[in-house]
Amino acid sequence: MRQHHHLDLRVHDRVALDEIELYSEILSAVASAERPLTTDEIDMALGVRPEDVTGRCELTPQ
Repeated sequence: MRQHHHLDLRVHDRVALDEIELYSEILSAVASAERPLTTDEIDMALGVRPEDVTGRCELTPQ
């Protein structure tokens, strides 16, 4: 069996890291809720706001 001691196993995919962060935000919000979250509460946990009048969904500034 061949060993790869120099192989870098850290994640370098920015999109995957962003998805993991969003998932953790939802898990935290759900864990602290005493009931199912509403769509608005999920949007707030994710840092998004509802669609504007043009139909676009925009991120809120962090």
